[in-house]
Amino acid sequence: MFGYIRISKGEMKIKEYDTYKAVYCSLCKRLGKNYGFLSRMTLSYDFTFLALLNMSLKNECNGYRTGRCAFNPLKKCNYCNDTDFLEMPSAAAMIMIYYKILDNIADEKGLKKIGFIFLKPLFKMAYKKAKKEYPQIDEIVSEYIVSQSNSEKNNCSSIDEICDPTAKALEKIFALCSSNETEKRILKRLGYCIGKYIYLMDAYCDREEDKKKQSYNIINVLNSSDSLERVEKQIYYSINESARAFELLDVKRYKTILGNIIYLGLEDTYLKEKNNERSV
Repeated sequence: MFGYIRISKGEMKIKEYDTYKAVYCSLCKRLGKNYGFLSRMTLSYDFTFLALLNMSLKNECNGYRTGRCAFNPLKKCNYCNDTDFLEMPSAAAMIMIYYKILDNIADEKGLKKIGFIFLKPLFKMAYKKAKKEYPQIDEIVSEYIVSQSNSEKNNCSSIDEICDPTAKALEKIFALCSSNETEKRILKRLGYCIGKYIYLMDAYCDREEDKKKQSYNIINVLNSSDSLERVEKQIYYSINESARAFELLDVKRYKTILGNIIYLGLEDTYLKEKNNERSV
């Protein structure tokens, strides 16, 4: 997960945005409490979405409280009282960032590689703690990393096939948000589609850099006049299918915020990236 699951601020009411920020700040605080201050710096919109989703299917809502921000003690933030629902997303964040560090060590060269080697021991203890609490997430992520790496090493030229490991990883992680079998099936579909969207967005944003580094990128592998058009179609397919799955969920709270992200935020993120490139 790489920070592509964002809200559309232009369509978000102030009260709803404040609630979104409260969940974001609460997850930041939970990361710090469970895994140390450095872990707060890994917080992304994607894991905020996972936290919202995890909380949205529960009936309970214990309200919010005001507290000081760890990064800016002069600033007051709102925090959720439902901190138990933040445990799984924060553990997922730590496990995924650790594997991302390992992946970067293998792929990068020079100073960047040295930087990630330095980071590895700083996150290793947090990773071990998260793995102990949620071994199933570690298994999901480790399998996904191996499968994704093998597909890329084989220079996969199928859009569906190359997205599959990331999509399946999100499918399984999203399913952890519920113990209800019907909800699990819907969450799996939602997770799969969002996972595919994330992989394609990452490929879209990194294609020029990957070309310079001679790193794998499905868009560069396709290397045809309609490569971007084909990827764009798959991005929109993923967004539309995510919306279809979301509509089947019995969302108890945060429905408007989650709907904003899925119906508007996913497309907005893509269009902003696309329009920024046109203006360069």
